[in-house]
Amino acid sequence: MTMNAASLFDKIMGRTVRSGRLTVVHADGRRAEFGEPAPGYPNVAVRLSDDRVARDILLDPSLGAAETFMDGRLVIETGDVMQLIELIRRNAPWEAGARLHPPSPLRRLKNRIGFTAESINQSRSSKRNVAHHYDIGNDLYRMMLDAEHMQYSCAYWPREDMTLGEAQEAKLAHIAAKLLLEDGQSVLDIGCGWGGMAIYLARHFDLRVKGITLSEEQIALARQRAEEAGVADRVEFELIDYRDLAARGDRFDRIVSVGMFEHVGRPQFETFFRASAGLLAGDGVMLLHTIGRMGGPGTTDAFTRKYIFPGGYIPALSETVTASEKVRLIAADIEMLRLHYARTLRAWYANCEVNRAEIEAMFDPRFYRMWTFYLAGATAAFESGSMCNYQIQFTRNRHALPLTRDYMGEAEANLSHQTGK
Repeated sequence: MTMNAASLFDKIMGRTVRSGRLTVVHADGRRAEFGEPAPGYPNVAVRLSDDRVARDILLDPSLGAAETFMDGRLVIETGDVMQLIELIRRNAPWEAGARLHPPSPLRRLKNRIGFTAESINQSRSSKRNVAHHYDIGNDLYRMMLDAEHMQYSCAYWPREDMTLGEAQEAKLAHIAAKLLLEDGQSVLDIGCGWGGMAIYLARHFDLRVKGITLSEEQIALARQRAEEAGVADRVEFELIDYRDLAARGDRFDRIVSVGMFEHVGRPQFETFFRASAGLLAGDGVMLLHTIGRMGGPGTTDAFTRKYIFPGGYIPALSETVTASEKVRLIAADIEMLRLHYARTLRAWYANCEVNRAEIEAMFDPRFYRMWTFYLAGATAAFESGSMCNYQIQFTRNRHALPLTRDYMGEAEANLSHQTGK
Protein backbone atom coordinates (compact mmCIF):
# COMPACT_ATOMS: atom_id res chain seq x y z
CA MET A 1 0.00 0.00 0.00
CA THR A 2 2.77 2.43 1.00
CA MET A 3 4.92 1.59 -2.02
CA ASN A 4 1.90 2.02 -4.27
CA ALA A 5 1.26 5.46 -2.80
CA ALA A 6 4.88 6.48 -3.25
CA SER A 7 4.93 5.20 -6.82
CA LEU A 8 1.68 6.96 -7.67
CA PHE A 9 3.02 10.15 -6.04
CA ASP A 10 6.12 9.99 -8.26
CA LYS A 11 4.01 9.30 -11.34
CA ILE A 12 1.82 12.34 -10.71
CA MET A 13 4.82 14.59 -9.98
CA GLY A 14 6.45 13.38 -13.19
CA ARG A 15 3.33 14.28 -15.16
CA THR A 16 2.99 17.66 -13.47
CA VAL A 17 6.49 19.11 -13.09
CA ARG A 18 8.05 19.64 -16.52
CA SER A 19 9.67 23.09 -16.12
CA GLY A 20 11.81 23.73 -13.06
CA ARG A 21 13.25 21.01 -10.89
CA LEU A 22 11.60 19.14 -8.01
CA THR A 23 13.71 16.67 -6.03
CA VAL A 24 11.89 14.33 -3.65
CA VAL A 25 13.68 12.19 -1.08
CA HIS A 26 11.33 9.50 0.18
CA ALA A 27 11.33 8.14 3.72
CA ASP A 28 13.29 5.05 2.65
CA GLY A 29 16.04 7.24 1.17
CA ARG A 30 14.98 6.79 -2.44
CA ARG A 31 15.60 9.94 -4.50
CA ALA A 32 13.34 11.02 -7.39
CA GLU A 33 13.84 14.04 -9.63
CA PHE A 34 11.22 15.70 -11.81
CA GLY A 35 11.38 18.39 -14.50
CA GLU A 36 14.27 20.30 -16.02
CA PRO A 37 15.74 23.64 -14.91
CA ALA A 38 14.03 26.49 -16.75
CA PRO A 39 14.27 30.29 -16.57
CA GLY A 40 11.76 31.74 -14.12
CA TYR A 41 10.92 28.40 -12.54
CA PRO A 42 12.25 27.53 -9.07
CA ASN A 43 14.29 24.48 -8.12
CA VAL A 44 13.01 22.84 -4.95
CA ALA A 45 14.04 19.81 -2.90
CA VAL A 46 11.77 18.17 -0.31
CA ARG A 47 12.09 15.24 2.06
CA LEU A 48 9.16 13.03 3.08
CA SER A 49 9.93 12.09 6.67
CA ASP A 50 7.61 9.06 6.89
CA ASP A 51 5.99 6.64 4.48
CA ARG A 52 2.49 8.10 4.99
CA VAL A 53 3.25 11.58 3.61
CA ALA A 54 2.75 10.60 -0.04
CA ARG A 55 -0.54 8.86 0.81
CA ASP A 56 -1.85 11.86 2.79
CA ILE A 57 -1.06 14.23 -0.08
CA LEU A 58 -2.68 11.94 -2.65
CA LEU A 59 -5.89 11.66 -0.61
CA ASP A 60 -6.31 15.44 -0.54
CA PRO A 61 -3.44 17.37 -2.19
CA SER A 62 -4.19 20.81 -0.69
CA LEU A 63 -5.04 19.71 2.84
CA GLY A 64 -2.56 16.83 2.84
CA ALA A 65 0.37 18.95 1.67
CA ALA A 66 -0.56 21.67 4.16
CA GLU A 67 -0.87 19.40 7.17
CA THR A 68 2.22 17.34 6.44
CA PHE A 69 4.17 20.59 5.99
CA MET A 70 2.67 22.09 9.16
CA ASP A 71 3.54 18.95 11.14
CA GLY A 72 7.13 18.92 9.90
CA ARG A 73 6.65 15.68 7.96
CA LEU A 74 7.05 17.35 4.56
CA VAL A 75 10.40 19.09 4.94
CA ILE A 76 11.60 21.63 2.39
CA GLU A 77 15.38 21.37 2.14
CA THR A 78 16.00 23.60 -0.89
CA GLY A 79 13.80 26.63 -1.49
CA ASP A 80 10.74 27.50 0.60
CA VAL A 81 7.01 26.85 0.64
CA MET A 82 6.36 29.80 -1.70
CA GLN A 83 8.69 28.28 -4.31
CA LEU A 84 7.33 24.75 -3.83
CA ILE A 85 3.71 25.73 -4.45
CA GLU A 86 4.72 28.11 -7.25
CA LEU A 87 6.60 25.29 -9.00
CA ILE A 88 3.62 22.93 -8.89
CA ARG A 89 1.00 25.53 -9.85
CA ARG A 90 3.02 27.21 -12.63
CA ASN A 91 3.31 23.86 -14.35
CA ALA A 92 -0.48 23.57 -14.39
CA PRO A 93 -1.80 27.05 -15.31
CA TRP A 94 -5.54 27.62 -15.30
CA GLU A 95 -5.47 29.31 -18.72
CA ALA A 96 -4.16 26.10 -20.30
CA GLY A 97 -7.04 24.07 -18.88
CA ALA A 98 -4.64 22.19 -16.64
CA ARG A 99 -5.86 20.60 -13.42
CA LEU A 100 -3.92 19.46 -10.41
CA HIS A 101 -4.52 15.99 -8.98
CA PRO A 102 -7.94 16.10 -7.24
CA PRO A 103 -8.77 14.73 -3.78
CA SER A 104 -10.13 11.20 -3.54
CA PRO A 105 -13.87 10.86 -4.31
CA LEU A 106 -14.66 10.33 -0.62
CA ARG A 107 -12.68 13.42 0.41
CA ARG A 108 -14.38 15.48 -2.33
CA LEU A 109 -17.80 14.38 -1.10
CA LYS A 110 -16.90 15.12 2.53
CA ASN A 111 -15.61 18.59 1.59
CA ARG A 112 -18.67 19.40 -0.49
CA ILE A 113 -21.01 18.45 2.37
CA GLY A 114 -18.98 20.51 4.85
CA PHE A 115 -18.78 23.46 2.46
CA THR A 116 -22.53 23.43 1.88
CA ALA A 117 -23.30 23.32 5.59
CA GLU A 118 -20.84 26.10 6.49
CA SER A 119 -21.87 28.41 3.68
CA ILE A 120 -25.32 29.03 5.15
CA ASN A 121 -23.60 31.75 7.25
CA GLN A 122 -26.35 33.04 9.49
CA SER A 123 -25.53 35.98 11.76
CA ARG A 124 -24.24 33.87 14.66
CA SER A 125 -22.01 31.64 12.53
CA SER A 126 -20.76 34.66 10.56
CA LYS A 127 -19.45 36.26 13.76
CA ARG A 128 -17.81 33.00 14.82
CA ASN A 129 -16.20 32.55 11.40
CA VAL A 130 -14.88 36.11 11.36
CA ALA A 131 -13.45 35.68 14.87
CA HIS A 132 -11.62 32.52 13.73
CA HIS A 133 -9.49 34.54 11.33
CA TYR A 134 -9.46 38.14 12.56
CA ASP A 135 -9.55 37.79 16.35
CA ILE A 136 -6.27 35.88 16.56
CA GLY A 137 -4.67 39.17 17.58
CA ASN A 138 -3.83 42.45 15.92
CA ASP A 139 -0.07 42.05 16.44
CA LEU A 140 0.25 39.45 13.68
CA TYR A 141 -1.48 41.73 11.20
CA ARG A 142 0.62 44.71 12.28
CA MET A 143 3.73 42.73 11.36
CA MET A 144 2.34 41.50 8.04
CA LEU A 145 0.38 44.43 6.60
CA ASP A 146 1.34 47.95 5.58
CA ALA A 147 1.87 50.24 8.57
CA GLU A 148 0.17 53.18 6.86
CA HIS A 149 -3.36 51.80 6.40
CA MET A 150 -3.36 48.15 7.65
CA GLN A 151 -5.13 46.98 4.52
CA TYR A 152 -5.81 43.24 4.51
CA SER A 153 -6.94 43.21 0.88
CA CYS A 154 -5.50 43.49 -2.61
CA ALA A 155 -3.29 46.54 -3.16
CA TYR A 156 -3.14 48.40 -6.48
CA TRP A 157 0.21 48.59 -8.27
CA PRO A 158 0.16 51.15 -11.13
CA ARG A 159 3.98 51.39 -10.84
CA GLU A 160 6.59 48.67 -10.46
CA ASP A 161 8.64 50.50 -7.83
CA MET A 162 5.90 51.09 -5.25
CA THR A 163 6.17 50.06 -1.62
CA LEU A 164 3.34 48.04 -0.09
CA GLY A 165 2.10 51.13 1.73
CA GLU A 166 2.10 53.19 -1.48
CA ALA A 167 0.24 50.44 -3.35
CA GLN A 168 -2.39 50.23 -0.63
CA GLU A 169 -2.85 54.00 -0.70
CA ALA A 170 -3.22 53.77 -4.48
CA LYS A 171 -5.94 51.13 -3.93
CA LEU A 172 -7.81 53.45 -1.57
CA ALA A 173 -7.61 56.29 -4.10
CA HIS A 174 -8.69 53.97 -6.93
CA ILE A 175 -11.80 52.95 -4.99
CA ALA A 176 -12.59 56.45 -3.70
CA ALA A 177 -12.52 57.74 -7.27
CA LYS A 178 -15.19 55.23 -8.29
CA LEU A 179 -17.49 56.35 -5.48
CA LEU A 180 -17.87 59.88 -6.94
CA LEU A 181 -17.68 61.39 -3.47
CA GLU A 182 -18.93 64.84 -2.51
CA ASP A 183 -18.51 66.71 0.74
CA GLY A 184 -21.35 66.28 3.20
CA GLN A 185 -22.23 62.75 2.13
CA SER A 186 -22.66 59.75 4.42
CA VAL A 187 -20.62 56.62 3.65
CA LEU A 188 -21.01 53.06 4.91
CA ASP A 189 -18.00 50.73 4.95
CA ILE A 190 -19.23 47.11 5.20
CA GLY A 191 -16.46 44.98 6.66
CA CYS A 192 -14.28 47.91 7.67
CA GLY A 193 -11.32 45.93 8.98
CA TRP A 194 -8.96 48.09 11.03
CA GLY A 195 -10.54 51.26 9.67
CA GLY A 196 -8.07 52.11 6.91
CA MET A 197 -10.65 52.90 4.24
CA ALA A 198 -12.94 54.88 6.55
CA ILE A 199 -10.03 56.93 7.91
CA TYR A 200 -8.68 57.58 4.41
CA LEU A 201 -12.06 58.86 3.18
CA ALA A 202 -12.52 61.10 6.21
CA ARG A 203 -9.05 62.56 5.72
CA HIS A 204 -9.61 63.47 2.09
CA PHE A 205 -13.29 64.43 2.07
CA ASP A 206 -15.71 66.21 4.38
CA LEU A 207 -17.79 63.10 5.02
CA ARG A 208 -19.40 61.13 7.77
CA VAL A 209 -18.26 57.51 7.59
CA LYS A 210 -19.65 54.49 9.41
CA GLY A 211 -17.61 51.30 9.46
CA ILE A 212 -19.09 47.97 10.52
CA THR A 213 -17.34 44.69 11.35
CA LEU A 214 -17.95 41.49 13.31
CA SER A 215 -14.42 41.37 14.72
CA GLU A 216 -13.95 42.70 18.24
CA GLU A 217 -10.17 42.90 17.78
CA GLN A 218 -10.56 44.93 14.59
CA ILE A 219 -13.06 47.42 15.94
CA ALA A 220 -10.99 48.23 19.03
CA LEU A 221 -7.94 49.06 16.92
CA ALA A 222 -10.02 50.87 14.28
CA ARG A 223 -11.36 53.25 16.92
CA GLN A 224 -7.86 53.84 18.26
CA ARG A 225 -6.50 54.54 14.78
CA ALA A 226 -9.32 56.99 14.03
CA GLU A 227 -8.49 58.89 17.22
CA GLU A 228 -4.80 59.00 16.30
CA ALA A 229 -5.68 60.24 12.78
CA GLY A 230 -7.82 63.05 14.19
CA VAL A 231 -11.01 61.96 12.41
CA ALA A 232 -12.89 60.26 15.26
CA ASP A 233 -15.49 63.03 15.20
CA ARG A 234 -16.51 62.02 11.66
CA VAL A 235 -15.83 58.28 11.69
CA GLU A 236 -17.92 55.81 13.69
CA PHE A 237 -17.33 52.08 14.04
CA GLU A 238 -19.98 49.61 15.13
CA LEU A 239 -19.88 45.88 15.86
CA ILE A 240 -22.93 44.81 13.87
CA ASP A 241 -23.96 42.43 11.09
CA TYR A 242 -24.88 44.11 7.80
CA ARG A 243 -28.28 42.37 7.93
CA ASP A 244 -29.07 43.89 11.32
CA LEU A 245 -27.99 47.35 10.15
CA ALA A 246 -30.29 47.09 7.13
CA ALA A 247 -33.17 46.07 9.38
CA ARG A 248 -32.78 49.34 11.29
CA GLY A 249 -33.64 51.29 8.15
CA ASP A 250 -30.43 53.36 7.93
CA ARG A 251 -29.58 54.96 4.56
CA PHE A 252 -26.23 56.09 3.12
CA ASP A 253 -25.20 58.11 0.08
CA ARG A 254 -22.30 55.79 -0.62
CA ILE A 255 -21.43 52.21 0.31
CA VAL A 256 -18.02 50.61 0.02
CA SER A 257 -17.12 47.02 0.84
CA VAL A 258 -13.57 45.72 0.44
CA GLY A 259 -12.63 42.10 1.08
CA MET A 260 -15.83 41.26 2.96
CA PHE A 261 -17.98 39.64 0.27
CA GLU A 262 -15.72 36.55 0.35
CA HIS A 263 -17.14 35.85 3.84
CA VAL A 264 -20.82 36.20 2.91
CA GLY A 265 -21.36 32.65 1.64
CA ARG A 266 -23.12 31.78 -1.60
CA PRO A 267 -26.59 31.16 -0.07
CA GLN A 268 -26.47 34.71 1.34
CA PHE A 269 -25.51 36.56 -1.86
CA GLU A 270 -29.04 37.71 -2.60
CA THR A 271 -29.52 38.66 1.08
CA PHE A 272 -26.34 40.75 0.95
CA PHE A 273 -27.43 42.66 -2.13
CA ARG A 274 -30.97 43.14 -0.88
CA ALA A 275 -29.57 44.60 2.35
CA SER A 276 -27.12 46.78 0.39
CA ALA A 277 -29.87 48.08 -1.90
CA GLY A 278 -31.95 48.94 1.14
CA LEU A 279 -29.06 50.75 2.79
CA LEU A 280 -28.19 52.75 -0.35
CA ALA A 281 -29.87 56.07 -1.13
CA GLY A 282 -31.91 56.23 -4.32
CA ASP A 283 -29.18 58.16 -6.15
CA GLY A 284 -26.36 56.41 -4.27
CA VAL A 285 -23.26 54.58 -5.48
CA MET A 286 -21.75 51.37 -4.11
CA LEU A 287 -18.30 49.90 -4.79
CA LEU A 288 -17.76 46.20 -4.10
CA HIS A 289 -14.16 44.94 -4.09
CA THR A 290 -13.88 41.16 -3.83
CA ILE A 291 -11.67 38.24 -4.67
CA GLY A 292 -13.28 36.37 -7.54
CA ARG A 293 -13.01 33.34 -9.79
CA MET A 294 -12.15 33.71 -13.47
CA GLY A 295 -14.26 30.67 -14.30
CA GLY A 296 -17.64 29.52 -13.10
CA PRO A 297 -18.83 28.80 -9.56
CA GLY A 298 -16.89 26.33 -7.42
CA THR A 299 -16.32 25.27 -3.82
CA THR A 300 -13.85 26.16 -1.07
CA ASP A 301 -11.00 23.69 -0.57
CA ALA A 302 -10.66 21.74 2.67
CA PHE A 303 -7.48 23.49 3.87
CA THR A 304 -9.00 26.96 3.55
CA ARG A 305 -12.23 25.84 5.23
CA LYS A 306 -10.46 24.15 8.13
CA TYR A 307 -7.66 26.59 8.91
CA ILE A 308 -8.21 29.95 7.23
CA PHE A 309 -11.73 31.07 6.30
CA PRO A 310 -14.48 28.77 7.61
CA GLY A 311 -17.71 29.70 5.86
CA GLY A 312 -15.84 31.63 3.19
CA TYR A 313 -16.38 31.34 -0.56
CA ILE A 314 -14.72 33.05 -3.52
CA PRO A 315 -17.49 34.07 -5.94
CA ALA A 316 -17.56 33.88 -9.70
CA LEU A 317 -18.49 37.10 -11.48
CA SER A 318 -21.54 35.40 -12.97
CA GLU A 319 -23.14 34.46 -9.64
CA THR A 320 -22.23 37.82 -8.09
CA VAL A 321 -23.93 39.87 -10.80
CA THR A 322 -26.86 37.44 -10.99
CA ALA A 323 -27.56 37.96 -7.28
CA SER A 324 -27.33 41.75 -7.61
CA GLU A 325 -29.68 41.78 -10.59
CA LYS A 326 -32.46 40.29 -8.48
CA VAL A 327 -32.70 43.50 -6.43
CA ARG A 328 -32.21 45.77 -9.47
CA LEU A 329 -28.79 47.04 -8.56
CA ILE A 330 -27.16 48.28 -11.77
CA ALA A 331 -23.61 47.07 -12.37
CA ALA A 332 -22.42 50.37 -13.82
CA ASP A 333 -18.73 49.50 -14.03
CA ILE A 334 -16.71 46.29 -13.61
CA GLU A 335 -12.91 46.04 -13.42
CA MET A 336 -10.85 42.88 -13.06
CA LEU A 337 -7.50 43.08 -11.27
CA ARG A 338 -5.54 40.06 -12.48
CA LEU A 339 -2.12 40.08 -10.81
CA HIS A 340 -2.32 42.86 -8.23
CA TYR A 341 -3.15 40.50 -5.37
CA ALA A 342 -0.22 38.21 -6.19
CA ARG A 343 2.16 41.14 -5.67
CA THR A 344 0.37 42.05 -2.47
CA LEU A 345 0.61 38.50 -1.11
CA ARG A 346 4.31 38.29 -1.91
CA ALA A 347 4.84 41.48 0.08
CA TRP A 348 2.92 40.03 3.03
CA TYR A 349 4.89 36.79 2.79
CA ALA A 350 8.15 38.75 2.84
CA ASN A 351 6.99 40.65 5.93
CA CYS A 352 6.19 37.36 7.66
CA GLU A 353 9.64 36.00 6.79
CA VAL A 354 11.26 39.07 8.36
CA ASN A 355 9.15 38.60 11.49
CA ARG A 356 9.33 34.79 11.67
CA ALA A 357 10.87 34.64 15.13
CA GLU A 358 8.26 36.98 16.59
CA ILE A 359 5.36 35.11 14.94
CA GLU A 360 6.64 31.74 16.14
CA ALA A 361 7.07 33.14 19.66
CA MET A 362 3.56 34.61 19.55
CA PHE A 363 2.01 31.32 18.36
CA ASP A 364 4.33 28.40 17.52
CA PRO A 365 6.34 27.09 14.51
CA ARG A 366 3.37 25.01 13.33
CA PHE A 367 1.20 28.12 13.10
CA TYR A 368 3.93 29.91 11.16
CA ARG A 369 4.13 27.05 8.67
CA MET A 370 0.33 27.02 8.34
CA TRP A 371 0.21 30.79 7.77
CA THR A 372 2.98 30.84 5.17
CA PHE A 373 1.40 27.85 3.38
CA TYR A 374 -1.81 29.90 3.17
CA LEU A 375 -0.01 32.95 1.77
CA ALA A 376 1.99 30.84 -0.70
CA GLY A 377 -1.07 28.94 -1.90
CA ALA A 378 -3.01 32.16 -2.36
CA THR A 379 -0.13 33.70 -4.33
CA ALA A 380 -0.02 30.73 -6.68
CA ALA A 381 -3.79 30.90 -7.14
CA PHE A 382 -3.49 34.47 -8.43
CA GLU A 383 -0.35 33.89 -10.49
CA SER A 384 -1.32 30.60 -12.14
CA GLY A 385 -4.73 29.54 -10.83
CA SER A 386 -8.21 30.94 -11.37
CA MET A 387 -8.25 33.69 -8.73
CA CYS A 388 -8.51 37.42 -9.48
CA ASN A 389 -10.15 40.51 -7.99
CA TYR A 390 -13.28 42.29 -9.14
CA GLN A 391 -14.30 45.86 -8.44
CA ILE A 392 -17.97 46.29 -9.25
CA GLN A 393 -19.62 49.70 -9.10
CA PHE A 394 -23.35 49.55 -8.42
CA THR A 395 -26.06 52.19 -8.47
CA ARG A 396 -29.82 52.12 -8.07
CA ASN A 397 -30.44 54.87 -10.63
CA ARG A 398 -29.02 54.99 -14.17
CA HIS A 399 -28.78 58.80 -13.92
CA ALA A 400 -26.66 58.80 -10.74
CA LEU A 401 -23.31 58.81 -12.57
CA PRO A 402 -21.75 60.86 -15.41
CA LEU A 403 -22.07 59.51 -18.92
CA THR A 404 -18.38 58.57 -19.18
CA ARG A 405 -15.73 57.20 -16.81
CA ASP A 406 -13.52 60.30 -17.10
CA TYR A 407 -14.43 61.44 -13.60
CA MET A 408 -12.70 58.36 -12.14
CA GLY A 409 -9.31 59.18 -13.60
CA GLU A 410 -9.61 62.84 -12.65
CA ALA A 411 -10.54 62.06 -9.03
CA GLU A 412 -7.80 59.45 -8.74
CA ALA A 413 -5.17 61.84 -10.11
CA ASN A 414 -6.32 64.53 -7.68
CA LEU A 415 -6.06 62.18 -4.71
CA SER A 416 -2.62 61.01 -5.82
CA HIS A 417 -1.51 64.63 -6.12
CA GLN A 418 -2.73 65.33 -2.58
CA THR A 419 -0.54 62.56 -1.19
CA GLY A 420 2.43 63.44 -3.39
CA LYS A 421 2.48 60.01 -5.08
